[in-house]
Amino acid sequence: MTRVNAYAAPSEAAPLEKTTIERRDLGPLDILIDIAFAGICHSDIHTVRGEWGPQQYPLAPGHEITGTVAAVGSDVTQHAVGDRVGVGCLVNSCGECRNCQRGEEQFCSQGAILTYGSTDRDGTVTQGGYSEQVVVTEAFVVRIPDALALDVAAPLLCAGITTYSPLSRAKVGQGTRVAVVGLGGLGHMGVQIAHALGAEVTVLSQTLSKKDDGLRLGADHYYATSDKETFRQLRGSFDVILNTVSATIDLRAYLGMLDVGGAMVCVGLPAEPLPVNVGSLIGGRKSLSGSNIGGIRETQEMLDFCAEKGIAAEIEVIPASDINAAYERVLASDVRYRFVIDAATFAD
Repeated sequence: MTRVNAYAAPSEAAPLEKTTIERRDLGPLDILIDIAFAGICHSDIHTVRGEWGPQQYPLAPGHEITGTVAAVGSDVTQHAVGDRVGVGCLVNSCGECRNCQRGEEQFCSQGAILTYGSTDRDGTVTQGGYSEQVVVTEAFVVRIPDALALDVAAPLLCAGITTYSPLSRAKVGQGTRVAVVGLGGLGHMGVQIAHALGAEVTVLSQTLSKKDDGLRLGADHYYATSDKETFRQLRGSFDVILNTVSATIDLRAYLGMLDVGGAMVCVGLPAEPLPVNVGSLIGGRKSLSGSNIGGIRETQEMLDFCAEKGIAAEIEVIPASDINAAYERVLASDVRYRFVIDAATFAD
């Protein structure tokens, strides 16, 4: 075991603090990564504060990791020392079940091993990217294309794949009318990706305060959902609605914006259940579904697509000492559009 500098939550009620965590010795199929940047995801806050269930502490979060390969195990073939790499929300799975075999490790029937807060196959609790280094088996390490800077690439490992996957599976392209609900960490990626896929993109946000940003990122239209006229005016207007918000919304009103055969996909996770009027679905042969990140193969596909299309997260780079303040700003929606921690500051 090697100890590295990190920031971790000592309990669900305490702020994150500087500490050290253990990283396992390099196995034959393992890769040691010198972390350069780690993105802050709203999921980090939910998890360390115990809002998604009890955790084992101390816990270092972070599943948007970019850096360079520092060492490789004896049997590693996919990466070499010096390679630019990334690690997202997953670090292991059984590799044998039907879902793993078809490249959907996030749905592993034996339970996907998350980058932090999961019990790994060796019995240890995984610790995330708020640290100087991480050891990950090579099958869960992706390549960062040269066209993507490591800092702006970090949020793609969660926010990028979370929005790319449902849009890709919906076969969004030329002629598709896509609405993105919310222009935050997820939404600002969804707008860029839908635009790059060729769709006509509309942002549906509570207010028009971010309209200029939305149009700059690729939206064709921008409407305020606080104006009830919006729902009447846009009735039947969309083929796909990508809901990125984690708040309670009136599903019936949003489903009314779908054209016949349209689909609404939820990628935000609200704390409370959302009631659904089945008549809102049956009346127009509409569908309501959810989507959860993507597998490793699809994550690499997303990175290559973003590199080709010039898509990147809009970020604010912070030192590790500002993590707790950044958490409060995330909760206050005071970030455009993703915080990224400079891993060089974990030792400060």
